Order: sequence, then structure tokens, then C-alpha cells
Amino acid sequence: MKILMVCLGNICRSPLAHGVLDHLVKQQGLDWEIDSAGTGDWHVGQGPDRRSVAVAKKYGVDIGAQRAQVFDMRFFDRYDYIFVMDENNYRDVLSLARNEEDRKKVKMFLLEGIVPDPYFDETQFEPVYHMIAARCQALIDELQKQ
Repeated sequence: MKILMVCLGNICRSPLAHGVLDHLVKQQGLDWEIDSAGTGDWHVGQGPDRRSVAVAKKYGVDIGAQRAQVFDMRFFDRYDYIFVMDENNYRDVLSLARNEEDRKKVKMFLLEGIVPDPYFDETQFEPVYHMIAARCQALIDELQKQ
């Protein structure tokens, strides 16, 4: 299974989701490929935000080697599932979909609501991490049943 996590700049939320899910699938011996991307290109080639790196490290997840990349149409061919963090990411990714098959791959990461962007609020990195971590385990359970 190949899964892509998407947020705006690919430096805060999607790297956390990428790292946590990858960590959990490895712990559980699953042969899944996890990656992340952003809908904007401002940070291409850069590592995750230092605050995302720090909160992940606090919980034993290393995301420091990740590098930001921008989402493009070819990702529809590469990934089985594309999970987006908020409605803007959802619209931006769907705008690149070529057909119904592409559109069906795009889903909101959370079943209800969005993952808030912690970039401008230092106090939100910890709650966002916990939100993502809880959803990643639930996601593994859901996808294994399919």
C-alpha cells in the first residue's frame, strides 16, 4: 500500500503524519510506503519545521531526513491513498485530478474536521501531534480491514 500525506507547505502537518504513520507501520511489520507533499512550493527541498521535528522526536519519531516536495499530477499514479489535512488542500489536490479514479484516492485525513496548521502558533504543535498520532493508528486499522 502506498500512502501520501498532504498539507500546505509540507513542513508541519504532513511530515508529522508521514513520520508517525511510517513509524507505526514499521513497528507493526507492514510493507507500506508512506510519503508527504505540499500543495505550495515555498519549501521544496527543505526539511520539516524545527518544531515538528522536536515534537516528533519527543515521542520517538524521527522526521529529520524528510524533504519537502510539491504535489503534482504524477502522484495520482504513484499512491493508492492521498490524505489531505484541510479543505484547501482537498480542493487544491482535486483540482489536479485527471479523472474519477484520481478523485477517489483523495480523502480528508480526519474523518471529521481538519488538522489545524500549527505554523503560526507554537502552542499547537503538541496537540496537532497527538491528533495525528491517534488518527494514524486508526487509519492503519481501517486500511487493514479493506
